[in-house]
Amino acid sequence: MNISSTVRTALIVTLICAVVAFAAWTATSSPVMGYNNAPTPTHSNPFALARIAKPTYTASPTAMPSPTPQPTNTPEPSVFAEIVSDSSGAISYSGPNQPAPSNPAYSGNKYILVDISEQHMYVYEGDALVYSFVASTGMNNATRVGTFSVLDKIPSAYGSTWDIWMPNWLGIYYSGHLENGIHALPILPNGATLWEGYLGVPVSYGCVVLGTYESQLLDEWAEIGTPVEIQW
Repeated sequence: MNISSTVRTALIVTLICAVVAFAAWTATSSPVMGYNNAPTPTHSNPFALARIAKPTYTASPTAMPSPTPQPTNTPEPSVFAEIVSDSSGAISYSGPNQPAPSNPAYSGNKYILVDISEQHMYVYEGDALVYSFVASTGMNNATRVGTFSVLDKIPSAYGSTWDIWMPNWLGIYYSGHLENGIHALPILPNGATLWEGYLGVPVSYGCVVLGTYESQLLDEWAEIGTPVEIQW
C-alpha cells in the first residue's frame, strides 16, 4: 500500500465517523424523535376548578289562616247593685234585699275589723288573727263608722251607673234602701282594674275595697252574720 492510498482510506473513515455522529446528534435533538425534551403545550388547559356553593332549598312561607275571633262572653251579674248618691253625697249600692234586712243572728267566733286611720283590715277567728289586709275606704269619710255584719254575699255584683263589676261582694250596711259593702277592686268595661295601685289610700265611694286575691280569701272565709266593725 502506498501513502496516498493510506491517506485516502483514513479520510474515508473519518468522513464516515462524522456522518454517523451527525446522524446520532440529529436523532436525539429532533422534535419528532427526541427523547430529552417533552413537547411544549401551545394552548391553555381546557378546564378550570371553581368552588360553587351547594344550592339549598328554602321553603316558601305558607300563609297561615287568620284566627277566627272567638266570642267574648260577658258575665251575667248574679245580683245588680246600683251605684247611686244619697242626699248626703255619699255613694252607696242598692242591694238585693228590699227592704233593708236587720242584722242576722250569728253564733260563730269570726270577726272583721276595719281601721280607717290605718287603711287596714284585720280578720279574726276567736282571738287568733287570721288575715291582715291593706284596704281602701271611702273618700271624704264616705265609709260609715260603726258595728255591722255581713248581710249578703254576691259573687259578682254589678254597678250599672258606672258599668263596673265588683267581685266578691259582702254587703255590710244600708243607707235607706242602698247597700255598702266589702269587695275586690272593681273591673271596668274594658277589663282594666279600677284603683289598681292605690290600695291603702281612701279612694272608694264608701265601700271597703281589697285586692282581688285578698277579697277572694275573705269571701271564702266570711259567713252571713259575721260581725264587721269599722273604726277610726
